[in-house]
Amino acid sequence: MLIDRFGRAIEYLRLSVTDRCDLRCSYCLPKGFKHFEEPAHWLTFDEIERVVAVFARLGTRRLRLTGGEPLLRRDLPLLAARLAALPGLEDLSLSTNGTQLPRHAEALYAAGVRRLNLSLDSLRRDCVEQITGSDNLPRVMEGLMAAKAAGFSPIKINMVAMRGVNEQDIDAMVAFCIEHGLILRLIETMPMGDTGRATQYLDLQPVLKRLCASYDLVEQAKTLGGGPARYWGRRDGSFSLGVITPISQHFCTTCNRVRLSVDGTLYMCLGQEEKMELRPLLRGGIDDAGLEAAIRQAIELKPERHEFREQPQKLVRFMSMTGG
Repeated sequence: MLIDRFGRAIEYLRLSVTDRCDLRCSYCLPKGFKHFEEPAHWLTFDEIERVVAVFARLGTRRLRLTGGEPLLRRDLPLLAARLAALPGLEDLSLSTNGTQLPRHAEALYAAGVRRLNLSLDSLRRDCVEQITGSDNLPRVMEGLMAAKAAGFSPIKINMVAMRGVNEQDIDAMVAFCIEHGLILRLIETMPMGDTGRATQYLDLQPVLKRLCASYDLVEQAKTLGGGPARYWGRRDGSFSLGVITPISQHFCTTCNRVRLSVDGTLYMCLGQEEKMELRPLLRGGIDDAGLEAAIRQAIELKPERHEFREQPQKLVRFMSMTGG
Protein backbone atom coordinates (compact mmCIF):
# COMPACT_ATOMS: atom_id res chain seq x y z
CA MET A 1 0.00 0.00 0.00
CA LEU A 2 0.96 3.61 -0.54
CA ILE A 3 0.80 5.35 2.84
CA ASP A 4 1.77 9.01 3.14
CA ARG A 5 3.49 10.74 6.07
CA PHE A 6 0.14 11.40 7.71
CA GLY A 7 -1.11 7.81 7.64
CA ARG A 8 -3.44 8.22 4.67
CA ALA A 9 -3.72 5.30 2.26
CA ILE A 10 -3.49 6.46 -1.35
CA GLU A 11 -5.89 4.21 -3.23
CA TYR A 12 -7.28 6.63 -5.83
CA LEU A 13 -5.56 7.99 -8.96
CA ARG A 14 -7.11 10.72 -11.09
CA LEU A 15 -5.60 10.53 -14.56
CA SER A 16 -5.83 13.48 -16.95
CA VAL A 17 -5.61 12.29 -20.55
CA THR A 18 -5.75 15.82 -22.01
CA ASP A 19 -5.70 19.41 -20.81
CA ARG A 20 -7.81 20.50 -23.79
CA CYS A 21 -11.53 21.19 -23.54
CA ASP A 22 -14.27 22.21 -25.95
CA LEU A 23 -15.83 24.50 -23.31
CA ARG A 24 -14.49 27.47 -21.40
CA CYS A 25 -16.14 27.23 -18.00
CA SER A 26 -15.61 30.45 -16.10
CA TYR A 27 -14.12 28.73 -13.03
CA CYS A 28 -11.71 26.56 -15.01
CA LEU A 29 -10.28 28.11 -18.17
CA PRO A 30 -10.11 31.75 -19.26
CA LYS A 31 -11.64 32.73 -22.58
CA GLY A 32 -9.10 32.63 -25.38
CA PHE A 33 -6.66 30.42 -23.47
CA LYS A 34 -4.36 28.60 -25.90
CA HIS A 35 -1.34 27.59 -23.83
CA PHE A 36 -2.05 23.87 -23.83
CA GLU A 37 0.53 21.14 -23.42
CA GLU A 38 2.31 20.07 -26.59
CA PRO A 39 1.09 16.67 -27.87
CA ALA A 40 4.68 15.42 -27.90
CA HIS A 41 4.66 15.86 -24.12
CA TRP A 42 1.48 13.83 -23.57
CA LEU A 43 2.00 10.44 -22.02
CA THR A 44 1.37 7.76 -24.63
CA PHE A 45 -1.16 5.00 -24.00
CA ASP A 46 1.73 2.59 -23.33
CA GLU A 47 3.24 4.98 -20.78
CA ILE A 48 -0.12 5.56 -19.12
CA GLU A 49 -0.81 1.85 -18.87
CA ARG A 50 2.60 1.24 -17.35
CA VAL A 51 2.19 3.93 -14.67
CA VAL A 52 -1.32 2.82 -13.77
CA ALA A 53 -0.19 -0.81 -13.56
CA VAL A 54 2.47 0.18 -11.01
CA PHE A 55 -0.08 2.15 -9.00
CA ALA A 56 -2.40 -0.87 -9.04
CA ARG A 57 0.37 -3.12 -7.77
CA LEU A 58 0.92 -0.60 -4.95
CA GLY A 59 -2.70 -0.79 -3.82
CA THR A 60 -4.49 1.80 -5.95
CA ARG A 61 -7.98 0.43 -6.58
CA ARG A 62 -9.80 3.40 -8.10
CA LEU A 63 -8.98 5.20 -11.33
CA ARG A 64 -10.83 8.17 -12.80
CA LEU A 65 -10.18 9.47 -16.31
CA THR A 66 -10.30 13.27 -16.40
CA GLY A 67 -9.22 16.29 -18.43
CA GLY A 68 -9.79 18.95 -19.71
CA GLU A 69 -12.48 17.00 -21.53
CA PRO A 70 -11.15 13.42 -21.65
CA LEU A 71 -13.28 12.42 -24.63
CA LEU A 72 -11.27 14.80 -26.81
CA ARG A 73 -8.36 12.34 -26.53
CA ARG A 74 -8.46 10.21 -29.65
CA ASP A 75 -9.29 6.52 -29.11
CA LEU A 76 -9.99 6.97 -25.40
CA PRO A 77 -12.24 3.86 -25.25
CA LEU A 78 -9.25 1.79 -26.38
CA LEU A 79 -7.17 3.14 -23.51
CA ALA A 80 -10.05 2.56 -21.08
CA ALA A 81 -10.26 -1.08 -22.13
CA ARG A 82 -6.54 -1.56 -21.52
CA LEU A 83 -6.74 0.03 -18.08
CA ALA A 84 -9.90 -1.85 -17.09
CA ALA A 85 -8.04 -5.12 -17.69
CA LEU A 86 -5.19 -4.32 -15.27
CA PRO A 87 -4.97 -6.65 -12.25
CA GLY A 88 -5.93 -4.98 -8.98
CA LEU A 89 -7.95 -2.15 -10.48
CA GLU A 90 -11.50 -2.40 -9.17
CA ASP A 91 -13.19 0.81 -10.27
CA LEU A 92 -12.83 2.74 -13.52
CA SER A 93 -14.82 5.96 -13.91
CA LEU A 94 -14.79 9.09 -16.05
CA SER A 95 -15.53 12.79 -15.61
CA THR A 96 -16.95 14.59 -18.63
CA ASN A 97 -18.80 17.70 -19.71
CA GLY A 98 -21.11 15.48 -21.76
CA THR A 99 -20.69 17.11 -25.16
CA GLN A 100 -18.95 14.07 -26.67
CA LEU A 101 -21.05 11.39 -24.97
CA PRO A 102 -23.58 10.97 -27.80
CA ARG A 103 -20.75 9.51 -29.91
CA HIS A 104 -18.81 7.65 -27.24
CA ALA A 105 -21.16 6.44 -24.48
CA GLU A 106 -21.65 2.91 -25.80
CA ALA A 107 -17.96 2.39 -26.59
CA LEU A 108 -16.93 3.60 -23.14
CA TYR A 109 -19.32 1.23 -21.43
CA ALA A 110 -18.14 -1.66 -23.58
CA ALA A 111 -14.54 -0.77 -22.64
CA GLY A 112 -15.28 -1.22 -18.93
CA VAL A 113 -16.08 2.28 -17.67
CA ARG A 114 -19.06 1.94 -15.35
CA ARG A 115 -19.49 5.26 -13.53
CA LEU A 116 -19.75 8.77 -14.90
CA ASN A 117 -19.56 12.24 -13.40
CA LEU A 118 -21.13 14.78 -15.72
CA SER A 119 -20.61 18.53 -15.26
CA LEU A 120 -23.87 20.46 -15.49
CA ASP A 121 -24.17 23.75 -13.63
CA SER A 122 -27.69 24.76 -14.62
CA LEU A 123 -30.76 23.64 -16.53
CA ARG A 124 -31.21 27.14 -17.96
CA ARG A 125 -29.77 27.38 -21.44
CA ASP A 126 -28.68 31.00 -21.06
CA CYS A 127 -26.97 30.29 -17.75
CA VAL A 128 -25.08 27.32 -19.20
CA GLU A 129 -23.94 29.50 -22.08
CA GLN A 130 -22.82 32.20 -19.66
CA ILE A 131 -20.77 29.72 -17.59
CA THR A 132 -19.33 27.54 -20.37
CA GLY A 133 -18.93 30.10 -23.14
CA SER A 134 -21.15 28.26 -25.65
CA ASP A 135 -24.78 27.23 -26.21
CA ASN A 136 -24.31 23.53 -25.52
CA LEU A 137 -27.11 22.46 -23.14
CA PRO A 138 -29.07 20.45 -25.77
CA ARG A 139 -25.92 18.52 -26.71
CA VAL A 140 -25.08 17.82 -23.05
CA MET A 141 -28.62 16.58 -22.42
CA GLU A 142 -28.32 14.30 -25.45
CA GLY A 143 -25.09 12.95 -24.02
CA LEU A 144 -26.63 12.39 -20.60
CA MET A 145 -29.50 10.40 -22.08
CA ALA A 146 -27.05 8.39 -24.20
CA ALA A 147 -25.12 7.51 -21.04
CA LYS A 148 -28.29 6.38 -19.29
CA ALA A 149 -29.25 4.26 -22.29
CA ALA A 150 -25.78 2.70 -22.41
CA GLY A 151 -26.17 1.46 -18.83
CA PHE A 152 -23.87 3.69 -16.77
CA SER A 153 -24.74 3.64 -13.07
CA PRO A 154 -24.48 5.66 -11.03
CA ILE A 155 -24.37 8.88 -13.01
CA LYS A 156 -23.44 11.86 -10.87
CA ILE A 157 -24.22 15.43 -11.85
CA ASN A 158 -21.45 17.80 -10.75
CA MET A 159 -22.85 21.28 -10.19
CA VAL A 160 -20.38 24.02 -9.25
CA ALA A 161 -22.52 26.36 -7.12
CA MET A 162 -21.78 30.06 -7.58
CA ARG A 163 -23.28 32.98 -5.74
CA GLY A 164 -25.37 35.18 -7.98
CA VAL A 165 -24.82 32.92 -11.00
CA ASN A 166 -26.63 29.61 -10.54
CA GLU A 167 -27.47 29.30 -6.85
CA GLN A 168 -31.13 29.89 -7.71
CA ASP A 169 -31.03 26.77 -9.93
CA ILE A 170 -30.18 24.27 -7.20
CA ASP A 171 -33.76 23.22 -6.41
CA ALA A 172 -34.55 22.72 -10.09
CA MET A 173 -31.47 20.52 -10.38
CA VAL A 174 -32.58 18.48 -7.35
CA ALA A 175 -35.97 17.89 -8.98
CA PHE A 176 -34.30 16.95 -12.28
CA CYS A 177 -32.01 14.42 -10.58
CA ILE A 178 -34.89 12.87 -8.66
CA GLU A 179 -36.88 12.52 -11.89
CA HIS A 180 -34.03 10.86 -13.78
CA GLY A 181 -32.46 8.78 -10.99
CA LEU A 182 -29.24 10.78 -10.85
CA ILE A 183 -26.98 11.68 -7.93
CA LEU A 184 -26.45 15.42 -7.49
CA ARG A 185 -23.15 16.74 -6.17
CA LEU A 186 -22.79 20.41 -5.25
CA ILE A 187 -19.23 21.73 -5.37
CA GLU A 188 -17.70 24.87 -3.90
CA THR A 189 -15.44 26.88 -6.18
CA MET A 190 -11.70 26.78 -5.53
CA PRO A 191 -9.22 29.66 -5.97
CA MET A 192 -7.15 27.97 -8.67
CA GLY A 193 -5.66 30.46 -11.13
CA ASP A 194 -7.17 33.83 -11.94
CA THR A 195 -10.38 32.24 -13.20
CA GLY A 196 -11.01 30.33 -9.98
CA ARG A 197 -10.31 33.38 -7.82
CA ALA A 198 -12.70 35.52 -9.89
CA THR A 199 -15.61 33.10 -9.41
CA GLN A 200 -18.32 34.06 -6.92
CA TYR A 201 -17.82 31.67 -4.00
CA LEU A 202 -20.91 30.19 -2.35
CA ASP A 203 -20.68 28.60 1.11
CA LEU A 204 -22.54 25.29 0.82
CA GLN A 205 -23.13 24.75 4.54
CA PRO A 206 -26.34 26.85 4.72
CA VAL A 207 -27.43 25.44 1.35
CA LEU A 208 -27.04 21.90 2.67
CA LYS A 209 -29.01 22.71 5.82
CA ARG A 210 -31.88 24.10 3.75
CA LEU A 211 -31.95 21.17 1.35
CA CYS A 212 -31.95 18.62 4.17
CA ALA A 213 -35.00 20.33 5.66
CA SER A 214 -36.81 20.78 2.33
CA TYR A 215 -36.28 17.25 1.01
CA ASP A 216 -36.09 15.29 4.30
CA LEU A 217 -32.49 14.22 3.74
CA VAL A 218 -30.43 12.30 6.30
CA GLU A 219 -26.68 11.79 6.31
CA GLN A 220 -25.59 8.57 4.63
CA ALA A 221 -22.93 6.47 6.26
CA LYS A 222 -21.98 4.69 3.05
CA THR A 223 -19.78 6.33 0.47
CA LEU A 224 -20.86 6.61 -3.14
CA GLY A 225 -17.38 6.63 -4.62
CA GLY A 226 -13.81 7.11 -3.53
CA GLY A 227 -13.68 10.88 -3.53
CA PRO A 228 -14.23 13.71 -1.07
CA ALA A 229 -18.02 14.12 -1.24
CA ARG A 230 -20.16 13.69 1.86
CA TYR A 231 -23.62 12.35 1.10
CA TRP A 232 -27.16 12.87 2.31
CA GLY A 233 -30.22 11.08 0.98
CA ARG A 234 -33.86 10.24 1.29
CA ARG A 235 -34.70 7.34 3.58
CA ASP A 236 -36.36 5.45 0.74
CA GLY A 237 -33.20 5.69 -1.39
CA SER A 238 -34.88 7.70 -4.14
CA PHE A 239 -32.32 10.50 -4.10
CA SER A 240 -28.76 11.17 -2.94
CA LEU A 241 -27.06 14.53 -2.57
CA GLY A 242 -23.31 14.96 -2.26
CA VAL A 243 -21.45 18.09 -1.22
CA ILE A 244 -17.79 18.83 -1.88
CA THR A 245 -16.67 21.65 0.37
CA PRO A 246 -12.92 22.35 0.05
CA ILE A 247 -13.37 25.83 1.55
CA SER A 248 -16.12 25.73 4.18
CA GLN A 249 -15.25 22.24 5.49
CA HIS A 250 -12.11 20.77 3.98
CA PHE A 251 -11.61 17.01 3.77
CA CYS A 252 -7.80 16.87 3.79
CA THR A 253 -7.51 14.48 6.73
CA THR A 254 -9.12 11.73 4.66
CA CYS A 255 -7.55 12.57 1.30
CA ASN A 256 -6.80 9.32 -0.52
CA ARG A 257 -5.88 10.58 -3.98
CA VAL A 258 -3.17 11.97 -6.23
CA ARG A 259 -3.42 13.35 -9.78
CA LEU A 260 -1.40 12.51 -12.87
CA SER A 261 -1.50 15.23 -15.53
CA VAL A 262 -1.40 14.62 -19.26
CA ASP A 263 2.33 15.45 -19.39
CA GLY A 264 3.17 12.90 -16.71
CA THR A 265 3.42 15.25 -13.73
CA LEU A 266 2.21 13.65 -10.54
CA TYR A 267 0.53 16.24 -8.30
CA MET A 268 0.19 15.39 -4.64
CA CYS A 269 -2.51 17.95 -3.83
CA LEU A 270 -4.98 19.95 -5.90
CA GLY A 271 -4.19 23.04 -3.83
CA GLN A 272 -0.42 22.77 -3.40
CA GLU A 273 2.66 22.68 -5.63
CA GLU A 274 4.32 19.42 -4.54
CA LYS A 275 4.84 17.27 -7.62
CA MET A 276 7.06 14.76 -9.38
CA GLU A 277 7.65 14.58 -13.13
CA LEU A 278 7.39 10.99 -14.32
CA ARG A 279 7.69 11.55 -18.07
CA PRO A 280 11.49 12.12 -18.03
CA LEU A 281 11.88 8.94 -16.01
CA LEU A 282 9.68 6.91 -18.35
CA ARG A 283 11.46 8.16 -21.44
CA GLY A 284 14.84 7.81 -19.78
CA GLY A 285 14.51 4.03 -19.53
CA ILE A 286 13.57 3.57 -15.87
CA ASP A 287 12.59 0.01 -14.96
CA ASP A 288 9.46 -0.91 -13.02
CA ALA A 289 11.31 -1.18 -9.71
CA GLY A 290 12.67 2.32 -10.19
CA LEU A 291 9.26 3.64 -11.19
CA GLU A 292 7.72 2.12 -8.08
CA ALA A 293 10.42 3.73 -5.94
CA ALA A 294 9.81 7.10 -7.61
CA ILE A 295 6.07 6.90 -6.92
CA ARG A 296 6.72 6.01 -3.29
CA GLN A 297 9.09 8.97 -3.04
CA ALA A 298 6.43 11.23 -4.54
CA ILE A 299 3.83 10.13 -2.00
CA GLU A 300 6.22 11.23 0.75
CA LEU A 301 5.86 14.78 -0.62
CA LYS A 302 2.08 14.85 -0.15
CA PRO A 303 1.23 17.81 2.11
CA GLU A 304 -1.07 17.62 5.09
CA ARG A 305 -3.64 19.99 3.60
CA HIS A 306 -4.32 22.75 1.12
CA GLU A 307 -4.28 26.45 2.01
CA PHE A 308 -7.16 27.78 -0.08
CA ARG A 309 -8.39 29.94 2.79
CA GLU A 310 -5.04 31.08 4.13
CA GLN A 311 -3.30 31.72 0.79
CA PRO A 312 -5.91 32.01 -1.99
CA GLN A 313 -3.36 33.70 -4.30
CA LYS A 314 -0.83 30.89 -3.99
CA LEU A 315 -1.85 28.62 -6.84
CA VAL A 316 -1.35 30.06 -10.32
CA ARG A 317 -2.09 26.98 -12.44
CA PHE A 318 -5.60 26.47 -13.80
CA MET A 319 -7.76 23.49 -12.91
CA SER A 320 -7.40 22.01 -16.41
CA MET A 321 -3.61 21.85 -16.00
CA THR A 322 -3.85 19.59 -12.97
CA GLY A 323 -6.79 17.45 -14.02
CA GLY A 324 -10.17 17.66 -12.35
